Formats: sequence, C-alpha cells, structure tokens
Amino acid sequence: MIQKYSSMMIIGILLMGVVISCSSTTNPIMDDGEEESDTELALDQAYDKIRSGVRVILTYDVSRKTFNGTIENTTDEPLKNVRVEVHLSNGIELGPTKATDLAPREKVLIKLTTTSTDFDGWTVHPEVGSTEHSNNE
Repeated sequence: MIQKYSSMMIIGILLMGVVISCSSTTNPIMDDGEEESDTELALDQAYDKIRSGVRVILTYDVSRKTFNGTIENTTDEPLKNVRVEVHLSNGIELGPTKATDLAPREKVLIKLTTTSTDFDGWTVHPEVGSTEHSNNE
C-alpha cells in the first residue's frame, strides 16, 4: 500500500515538473515596465518580452544581417509612438524603428538592418510614448 502511494506521488511530482517547464517556455517574460533590457542575448537567441504593454519578439538573421520580429499591443488601450531599438555589444545602436500607434491587440512586423559584423551580443530597447531620439547606424 505504501509503495502504491509512493509511486503515485512520484508520478504526480513528475507531471507537475512537465507542466511547469512547458508553461514557462511558451509565455513571454513579463517585465516591470522599464524600457531598457539588461539581458544581452547571443546571436542565436530570441527576445520575447512584454514591456510597458508591448510584446516584442525579435530574432537575428545572421545571413541577412537583420533583426526581424513583431511588436504587439497586449493592452485594451491604444499605445502611441511604439518603437524599438537594438543595442549591439560593440556599442552600435540600431533604430529606432518607425514610431507606430498600436490599437488594442494589434501586431506589426518590425525589421532593423545592420552592416556591422563585429558583435556577439545584443539587447533590446522598446519605447512607448513621446519620441526620445532617432539614431541610425
């Protein structure tokens, strides 16, 4: 009888582990609303976070030297002047993307291109609201 309960407990713990690991890989990371990302990504990593109500999904295409992805308004209110910058590990800043107003739940494709090849990491800087500045590589 004790062995039956021990086996059921082990199976239950394993199932909980599977559920937790699956749920954490499909959801974007929620953030506290600060714009600057402090996590440097490798060239083969994807960025998928929600900041200030905007879900940013971005990946780097090495062969095309482009950062491609989407921005999505995750709120029930319109968001004004949404844009994204990418900061390369060599100090170069790409963008920002063209400022876009997003209706609730609206998703838009974004793309930033670089001519630089001497970087091995990148961070993302989404912005919402009044335009901070506009720098291009």
